[in-house]
Amino acid sequence: MGTRSSDETALLIDRHENRSRTAGYNSIPGAAGSAGMLTAARMRRRSTIIVDKRLQLTWENIHVYVDSKDKGCCGGGKDKTTPATTHILRGVSGIAKSGTLLAIMGSSGAGKTTLLNTLTQRNCSQFDIEGAVKVNGQPWNRNISSMSAYIQQNDLFVEILTVREHLIFQASLRMDKHITRDNRMELVEEVINEMGLSKCADTRIGTPGRTTGISGGERKRLAFASELLTNPSLMFCDEPTSGLDSSMTHNVVASLKQLAAKGRTVVCTIHQPPSEVFAMFDQILLLAEGRVAYMGPSQNAVAFFHSAGYDCPKNFNPADFYIYTLAIQPGYEEECKAKVKDICDRYQQSDHCTAINNQLHHADGHMGLGLLENRSGGSPYKASWWQQFVALMWRCSVNAIRQPKIFTARLVQALVISLLVGLVYLQTAYDQKGIQDFNGVLFVMIIQNAMPAINAVVQTFPLELDIFKREHRNGMYRTDVYFICKVLAEMPISIILPLIYTSVVYWMVGLYPGWKQYLIAVGVTVLAANVSTAFGYVISASTSSLQTAVTLANLPLVPLILFGGFFINTKSVPVYFIWLEYISWFKYGNEVMAVNQWRDVTNITCSPSDGACAGTGMDVLRSLNYSEDNVIFDIGAMLGLMMGFLLLAFVLLLIRSYKSKS
Repeated sequence: MGTRSSDETALLIDRHENRSRTAGYNSIPGAAGSAGMLTAARMRRRSTIIVDKRLQLTWENIHVYVDSKDKGCCGGGKDKTTPATTHILRGVSGIAKSGTLLAIMGSSGAGKTTLLNTLTQRNCSQFDIEGAVKVNGQPWNRNISSMSAYIQQNDLFVEILTVREHLIFQASLRMDKHITRDNRMELVEEVINEMGLSKCADTRIGTPGRTTGISGGERKRLAFASELLTNPSLMFCDEPTSGLDSSMTHNVVASLKQLAAKGRTVVCTIHQPPSEVFAMFDQILLLAEGRVAYMGPSQNAVAFFHSAGYDCPKNFNPADFYIYTLAIQPGYEEECKAKVKDICDRYQQSDHCTAINNQLHHADGHMGLGLLENRSGGSPYKASWWQQFVALMWRCSVNAIRQPKIFTARLVQALVISLLVGLVYLQTAYDQKGIQDFNGVLFVMIIQNAMPAINAVVQTFPLELDIFKREHRNGMYRTDVYFICKVLAEMPISIILPLIYTSVVYWMVGLYPGWKQYLIAVGVTVLAANVSTAFGYVISASTSSLQTAVTLANLPLVPLILFGGFFINTKSVPVYFIWLEYISWFKYGNEVMAVNQWRDVTNITCSPSDGACAGTGMDVLRSLNYSEDNVIFDIGAMLGLMMGFLLLAFVLLLIRSYKSKS
């Protein structure tokens, strides 16, 4: 968003009673102390946010084409009668003025969302677009985009946050750097009251159908509130009433009407609104088969359809009548298309179309033209790198703290398995049979800390990918900040659980009784768990499907464990599989654990019935083809693999972030 002064960003007037609460502020970065708390006087007042720039949106002769997807096998075998491209929008023109609520309506497939994406310059990479989209007479540019808000059909939130916490997080990252913390917190309270969210301000957002939280209407108003923090002059909403009942639909559209009344230009797509909701629209744009069937004041549409020979029955919802009249009914395609063509042709020759064209030709941009100059260069992010890090680290920490059941389950799992292993190998004797038992325990310690670590993070990015893409596109934070915070938030658990597991197993089994050896064993298992976590991030960042991520997580582990040095001697690995041994952190960790265990063992019981015996720990290491000279290299290799996996995961996530901008 373009740089604006604080008085432009939030002009606060018309103050009266504010019933919202400030509970929980002290737990949020940037909200503690006098800089983060509203004074008692402010808390007793309410204000209305006034838009600082009035913008007029125009679009003229918009044509949108998309390549046909029916290309046959390997790009060949395509039906010759199939057109190379599909013509989605056909010469669509229109205007949306400041202070008005425009509804784009039409049956499914009419082109509503395509037009909205074209107007906002979003999700258009697969389209070939002709025509002009202008704001105050100027072509759409980055600075204009910064003054607009796009509320998509799906509401995406971090379910564990409360409404107020979500808005404070948004305010921390989406408002200009020069705005003080006190002003940010005040504006959050203003927006909460503006959108009628005071009653649920301290309620967790939740996820419908999974966790309890705010209602569907409140979620939609929260989506509006998130955008209102940036005080946009243009607001676009894609199906804002989808999935809501009639009462919630009325409340949501009333909120849009209220936002438009304060000087904003509000454009939304809507499928079939109730009659009382339809009456709230100032202007409507009816689309049919990619063409404009009518555009103008909503109350004049009935007269236009009457002039075209289609009368809306009395006491009938006009919106339903328009949609039914313009729909293509199965089995009557030709008749319906002919009817739609007739209506669209009549509109092109009507006074309504002439009036729109006259307004388009006289849109000279006199409304603040100088404010819309395109600024090149500069960072797209409002917050500094450190501010982004603090805010994201706080959200990741809250997300972990407020889900204690997950940590408890992992802790119980670590304790139960460690106790089970400890009991199976309880106080193993240092004899010839014990050699195999000790070696098995050492390898199991690495595997049992690796598997949970991978499974814990493999779902991270698929679960949050849509939220990440949307917030990153909105310029809230950098990809590297997001990735670092996710890694750091998981790291304490990747240290605590291996520490507990190793502490239980080490002393119950009776491994080498030395504090130095114990600490080395803990360090190796912790390192192995973190390498596994990094590998899990690679899998997580490589796919957007949760099921695919879980499947892929286990697939490469079998060969990596197989060549980890326990099931096959390092000297016996086939040359064509040697590369698997080099990337197996199980192999490096197992060698360090074995050297740590056997290096100082000088006496292993050997009876005549045992045959060939390994009398010392060094004999055991030689039989495994392990050497204490490799310890430093093994630890370095594990660190290298961890950093390499993290870098690869970051690159994969970075690629996804770039694709989300197209």
